[in-house]
Amino acid sequence: MNTTRLPDSASSYAPWRASSYSNGAGGECVECSLGEASVLIRDSKDTTGPAIAVDSQAWRSFLSGVALGSYAHSL
Repeated sequence: MNTTRLPDSASSYAPWRASSYSNGAGGECVECSLGEASVLIRDSKDTTGPAIAVDSQAWRSFLSGVALGSYAHSL
């Protein structure tokens, strides 16, 4: 995993997108930007702060796990 301000090739990434569950009220939300080989993830409240670059395959695996409920928990 790589934490960085933004890679030099950030312009090759898609525009930042927030979760469809985000209500825009400044809650706990992240934004992602898809690239060919990796995905950038950042805190939606700190858009000039650091971003995490995650391998695209790891991101797809994570999303599959979310869809299957692998990360569900009880409060």
